[in-house]
Amino acid sequence: MRNNRNLAAPAGPARERAFQEALEVLRERRDEFNEQGYVPRDYIDLLKKAGIYRASTPTMFGGEPLPPAEFLDRIEQIAAVDPATGWVASFGSALVYFGALPLESQAEIYADGPDVVFSAGQFPMQEVEEVDGGYRCTGVWQFASGSAGADLLGIGLKGGPEAQGRPRTAVFDAEDVRIVPNWDVSGMRATGSNELHLTDAFVPAGRTFIRGSASNIDEPLNRYPVVAYAAQVLAVVALGAARGALDHLHAVGRSTSVTGGRRRGAQGTFQIGLARAEAQLRSARAWFYQASREVYALAEAGTEISDETTALLRLAATNAAHVGRAVVLAVFDLAGTGAIYTTHPLQRYLQDGLVPPQHAMLASATYEAAGAVLLGEQPAVPSFP
Repeated sequence: MRNNRNLAAPAGPARERAFQEALEVLRERRDEFNEQGYVPRDYIDLLKKAGIYRASTPTMFGGEPLPPAEFLDRIEQIAAVDPATGWVASFGSALVYFGALPLESQAEIYADGPDVVFSAGQFPMQEVEEVDGGYRCTGVWQFASGSAGADLLGIGLKGGPEAQGRPRTAVFDAEDVRIVPNWDVSGMRATGSNELHLTDAFVPAGRTFIRGSASNIDEPLNRYPVVAYAAQVLAVVALGAARGALDHLHAVGRSTSVTGGRRRGAQGTFQIGLARAEAQLRSARAWFYQASREVYALAEAGTEISDETTALLRLAATNAAHVGRAVVLAVFDLAGTGAIYTTHPLQRYLQDGLVPPQHAMLASATYEAAGAVLLGEQPAVPSFP
């Protein structure tokens, strides 16, 4: 049975109320999501109601695309409550990839409405059998975050020379793909990033695209650098995790020490540590959003976006992810012994907040790649910037 793809509340106050309701429900259910290891469909429907899953659907197909900075702010707020759910919600941006599909394929995907949830396991890229009209796909794909609530699932195939090392993504209806649980992790557990399995499954050529290739949609969001946007939506989860951790630290600073000693907030080391963490986070966040707004203004104007400009966008995302992790660790250090308990509120932000910089799109190698582009050299990281 296909999921409802036309759920969003009307834009304006009703949608804002839906978003705030989703945050309140998340505060009540985040432990449940973590324990079961995925964000369930009924909560995904609340995110649809809040407009998260039409935020990158083209206007021509009934979507209401948001400027990246506005969407990123939404994801950051979700991640400040629960980073793993923020990670799942971040793929509300992933429909920009579909711009590379033929228009008739996009029309088919959005025929039931613009609130479409897409999840993909792109790697390892599998060999594919080319047949009349399409491809036959067999294999196992890892890291399909949010697959439990997806309407559509994508898998990565090895492309030809035109792919330049990038995956050819094949798009299937979710019910046609077998999800095999293997997500036994300490961080981002609720993302449910399980395996996808297919055996001799046919996909029409028109349901495949090279990830990051040119869009057939000429709208501002589809002119924005698609791979850089994919990195940004993951990086902002780290900013949200850091914000959630710092908010907890503020509360701790006002509370009485369990040892009977001075209130934590009255201690100089605590005050200095909190202030430094706030400065780090706010600085990284300011550049992150500034870079996004500047590049989107170019996209709105139809101005060519250079590799150097895109590399700076990627660098701001990498910086945000790494600073977010550093802030979470600093908060953990200041929080004291109680933070080691598995039930402590900081454990959510610690375990999940360490993950974004581990992702290939945000790993330390992307610093090197950005430096290479800024110096006019060839980056070693594929699909960069």
